[in-house]
Amino acid sequence: MTRPPRTPVGPGPRTPAPVEAPPTRRYDYLTDGDEIYRRSFGMIRDRADLSALPADLATVATRVIHACGDVGVVTDLAASRDVVHAARTALEAGAPVLTDSLMLAHGVTRRRLPADNEVVCTLREPEVPELARAWSTTRAAAAVSLWGDRLDGAVVAIGNAPTALFHLLELVLDGAPRPAAVVGMPVGFVGSAESKVALAEHVLPDGTQLPWIVVHGHRGGSAMAAATVNALATRSELAR
Repeated sequence: MTRPPRTPVGPGPRTPAPVEAPPTRRYDYLTDGDEIYRRSFGMIRDRADLSALPADLATVATRVIHACGDVGVVTDLAASRDVVHAARTALEAGAPVLTDSLMLAHGVTRRRLPADNEVVCTLREPEVPELARAWSTTRAAAAVSLWGDRLDGAVVAIGNAPTALFHLLELVLDGAPRPAAVVGMPVGFVGSAESKVALAEHVLPDGTQLPWIVVHGHRGGSAMAAATVNALATRSELAR
């Protein structure tokens, strides 16, 4: 059955007023985007101790630090040995990126994706509220069940809801298709830390694990998860 078009929310588009000049410069700050980028990553390399990380994971760590502005986050970054290779191989083969929030989906830089990969968030699908009520769970968790066969070989990024990460692990244990890699960085104080431990300790019936990367503890969020996907998507640290 064809779904009716959704009604736009809020006021319609407005014609922007013409802009003839910038505001009066009152502060001393950099305005060259490329120079800001270069200095930011240079400061991260100077201040963060990435010596204990393999080179490919150090690239990911650099982007996570850039996303949260805290070099200390590297102490909570943990990953399976194969996650960078697994995620990049999947993306280069055209695998989709599945996310638990629209913010995270919008944070994935499309031009970094190697195969014009689809970025999917099912949170606003019309089935989600009823599924959440019927299953006594959150909408974010219910939305994960709508990934269906797209989950097979996908790169999953969870940056908002611990329930979505728990639900994903339960689906896979019940026989759902396996993702190629899981970025587990839900943020918050209820279930966040526990869900990341569950991912890191997750063992499938055949004794294998899903490739995974987490920031342990309460920190996380869509920006950090998106930064991780962006780092996994390309081998160039400074590609924008």
